[in-house]
Amino acid sequence: MADAPYLICLALLEQDAQRAMPLNGLSLKQAIAPGSDPGEAGKTLALELLIRLWQRSDAQPVSRCAGEASLLLLQLPLPVMQEQLPALKARWIRDGDSEGFLDQLRRQGEGLWRLSLARYEPLTFTAM
Repeated sequence: MADAPYLICLALLEQDAQRAMPLNGLSLKQAIAPGSDPGEAGKTLALELLIRLWQRSDAQPVSRCAGEASLLLLQLPLPVMQEQLPALKARWIRDGDSEGFLDQLRRQGEGLWRLSLARYEPLTFTAM
């Protein structure tokens, strides 16, 4: 199971003039195939994270920091998630370089999608 990938939903946001990156994740039994989307697992992670963000907005308004790339799903090998994601997260919170952060995710990950929703349309995963 050590080779099992990890699926992470994360948000790039600002609250009370400070950047934050809440995230939610789960271990997958098998990798998401290239060209596929994260399906129900991705939808569930996104819903859980969005509910946490909604609850968090009770304290202060929340705003997106990276426009349409502010809500992401990422597939990573477990060692990368454990060893490199914390440093990437800390660097983004400190510097706010969203493009650099996204470039790093593309290099480290095995799939990166942004989530979007248009009126009267289902949730969409767009590969990045």
